[in-house]
Amino acid sequence: MNSETNTALTCDLAKLLGRVLMAVMFISFGWSKIGGYEATQGYMASVGVPGGLLPLVILAELGGGLAILFGFLTRWAALGLAVFSLLAAWLFHYHPADQGQMINFFKNVTIAGGFIYVACAGAGRFSLDHLFRRNR
Repeated sequence: MNSETNTALTCDLAKLLGRVLMAVMFISFGWSKIGGYEATQGYMASVGVPGGLLPLVILAELGGGLAILFGFLTRWAALGLAVFSLLAAWLFHYHPADQGQMINFFKNVTIAGGFIYVACAGAGRFSLDHLFRRNR
């Protein structure tokens, strides 16, 4: 293996690891919202977000997280989760007087930045996107 091939393999492995690490949170949060459906709707309503949007939230978190995990429609899923993360930051965590909420706000903004990067870089070789593109 030459150094260029070795570098490409390392980058593709890093993309896979990055996708796994980014997806785990969204998959687990989306799944937990199914189990705590009424409580989540109540929390959403308490901050002025209609609880009727919860199915879309679950779809974004669980569906988007699984898409990122498996590298399926990765660029679109990453863009969707970037927007989702920015909306969640603004709607749920932007409270300048509350340091804990502002930490969560900036974490969400940072996650959005990571997803924007994934949207540009793509899923890499270890993904369904790569498999489908190769089989065309």
